[in-house]
Formats: sequence, structure tokens, C-alpha cells
Amino acid sequence: MQPTRARVVVKAQAGWMGMGRGAGPKALGFFKILAVLLCTVHPVSSSCRILKCTADYLQATSNPHHHTGPEDTAEICTALRAYAHCSRRTARTCRGDLAYHSTVHGIDDLMSHHNCSKDGPTSQPRLRTLPPGDSQERSDSPEICHFPSFHRHSAPPNYTHCGLFGDPHLRTFTDTFQTCKIQGAWPLIDNNYLNVQVTNTPVLPGSTATATSKLTIIFKNFQECVDQKVYQAEMDELPAAFIDGSKNGGDKSGANSLKIIEKVAGQHIEIQAKYIGTTIVVRQVGRYLTFAVRMPEEVVNAVEDKENQGLYLCLQGCPKSQQIDFRTFHSQAPETGLRRQAIGSSGASFTQQVAEAKCKEKLPVEDLYFQSCVFDLLTTGDVNFTLAAYYAMEDVKLLHSNKDKIHLYERTKDLGPENAAPQAGLGIAKFLVTLVCLIQCCAVLL
Repeated sequence: MQPTRARVVVKAQAGWMGMGRGAGPKALGFFKILAVLLCTVHPVSSSCRILKCTADYLQATSNPHHHTGPEDTAEICTALRAYAHCSRRTARTCRGDLAYHSTVHGIDDLMSHHNCSKDGPTSQPRLRTLPPGDSQERSDSPEICHFPSFHRHSAPPNYTHCGLFGDPHLRTFTDTFQTCKIQGAWPLIDNNYLNVQVTNTPVLPGSTATATSKLTIIFKNFQECVDQKVYQAEMDELPAAFIDGSKNGGDKSGANSLKIIEKVAGQHIEIQAKYIGTTIVVRQVGRYLTFAVRMPEEVVNAVEDKENQGLYLCLQGCPKSQQIDFRTFHSQAPETGLRRQAIGSSGASFTQQVAEAKCKEKLPVEDLYFQSCVFDLLTTGDVNFTLAAYYAMEDVKLLHSNKDKIHLYERTKDLGPENAAPQAGLGIAKFLVTLVCLIQCCAVLL
């Protein structure tokens, strides 16, 4: 395989020498052929965006008159530095990609050919000219790109909420609250419009406590509204753009119906997908990520394969084998090895009482978010998980359509899906009434 790779790289480098603003038609023609060839030989690395970098460079250096002078050379060098910067940004997703390595060699050759310094200004790809007064805000988007128009609603849509945070805790679209020990990649949402996948990794070496370290969101191509867009976040990397560098839905007429808004740099972004009535909030809290979404039921249930509908966490929850019982954990907390591992690795020490006091500072209501906070402090020893629970609650307040269901309480085995706290009181009252009746009956008989 090595000789073949070497031949391709040499050919690529040979073509590069004629590139730039002064490149002739033959060199440009060669590059087009090379670009097509490279597109066909690495279809697997769809996340590698090196050809996008190449297209931006060609656009920045295009000149139909093919003049070369000092000013042209300076512009070429500026564009080449931008090209090199773009290639470095995509390096992580292009490992082992033949087109990427050939391009990197070609950039070096071009910079050498034009005597370009690696230090200096860089240019950004030229923005597409928008209609007057547009400024990337589309007021003329097709009606189909404004939810709920394409569903032809006669009544307001019913919105649902799903969230994932902490070690990790899941609130499903049906308001079921679970604590899970899921590790590796899991589907969070999967329907006709978008896919969301999370990757959870151990918080501490050897511990079963996990947290979300990677999040991938794919918005599927939808008619004339949006191009397919992929958003990806990882630990210590919460970008305010899709992986292709854009912040909206692309070149289609409804592009503004999908956009990313940066709330706090590196810590909090919001994705608004207006064409499907969906809002997604992604945060980095401490080292890990949290996810929250508001989505209409019509979108949740829009699945082509009805037989396998809902085989994802936000709808079906975690598998039984992956769930953790709060009550069982709390009763065994003093002896659990998880806590000893957390203390030994992070230096933090939390007893049940100290953890509860710490969590109450941010979460005064002792609901399941409060309990999840206590659980996370005991299993990880990381105080940042207190903030993860707090922000998860803030996202529920923002995104949940039913304000009466913001707080969830622990359910007992003999209770249905309603909140257990008020139901437990009713159960006790019924028991007391029954007991009084029995006593009265016994007194009559005697």
C-alpha cells in the first residue's frame, strides 16, 4: 500500500505547483480532476472537511485575469495561511485520510513556491452575498419551513421535553426519571428529522460512574428548508458552529429556520430548529456535557420504521439492566466502593449529610434533581455535578411546556406514573381511615 500512496501524494504535489492566483487553466483543470478523484477514494471519512477547505481556498484566490504581482502574492499568502489553518482545524477527523495528507503537503509546497511566511494575517472564506436587508435572517422562508405549518395544525402543538445530565440522569419525553450506568455510545433521539447520540465514559478509573463526554446531533436534509447539518461537542470543546463551520441551515431558502446561538462561550449553546419546532440546549459543566430538548409530539413520533419506533433513550429510557435505584444506593452508600474510589481520586469527601447540604444550596426543592445531585456527589466526589443538576433544572423550567411537572418526585413500587410525594400522603390517609373503620367495627361487635 505504501508505494501507491506515495505515487498519489507525488501527483498531488506536482499539481499544486501551478496553483494560486496566477495558475493557468491546465493547473486548475488538474485540480478539479484531483478533487473528484479524492472525493471518490475516501467516502468513509465523511466527517473530514478538507475538501471544504480546498473549495474555500479556490474561491478566495479565483481571478479570471490571472495577473500576478506583489499585491496578488500577498493575497495568495493570506489565503494559504487560512487554508493551512482550516486544515489544522479538521486534522482530528482526518487521521488516515489520503486527501487530507495530500492536501497538507500541497499547501506546504504552495507556500514555499510563493515565499509565504507561516506567520501573518489569514482570510476567511468569502460569504455568500445575501439579499438586501437579509443579513442571514430569512423573512422570506417558505411556509413549509415554519412549524407547525407543514403539519397543518388546527390546535397548538403539544411539546415534550427530554434531558440528560450528571452521572447520568435521564428524563424522558414521558417524564420518567432514571439514573443509569450506560457506558459507550447510545442513541438519545432518532426520528425522521434528526439523530442525537451520546457517548458516556467513566468519571474515574475503575468506577461504574459515567458521564457524557461526547454529543453528536445530525439534522437531516429537509426539503427546501435546510441542508444536512452535523453538530458535535466533546469535553473541553463546545463549538458555536456545525462541523462545516456554518451557524445556520445552509444555502436553502429556509436556512434561518435552523441556527446555533452561543449563550456563553465554551459553556452554553442553543440550537433552534424552527422548521420542526425544536429547541436544543447543550452545556459543558465542569468536564462533562448536559443535553436538554423541547420537541413537539409530532416530531417525536415521526418515525418511518414503526416496528422499531422509539428504540432510543429519550422515549424508552435506559434498559432495565442499566438502571440504578436511588433507594438501594442510599441505603448502601456508607459501604459502597464507588464513594471510596471517588474520594481517593479527587480528594473530595462527602458524607450523605454534607452532600445534601451542598445540593440544597442550589436545589432547595427535594425532588429527583436534588436526589440526583446528592447521588453524584457521593459517587464522584466532584462538586461540579451540583451545577449540572442545577442547570438541568433551569433547562426544564425553560423548555417544559407543563409548569406543574417541572419537579419530579421519587415513585414507590405500588404507585403509578404520577408524582409519588403527594400520592404517598393520600395513601397514608386512606390507611388511617381504613384503620379507624376497623376499630369502630370491632367495638360494635364486642
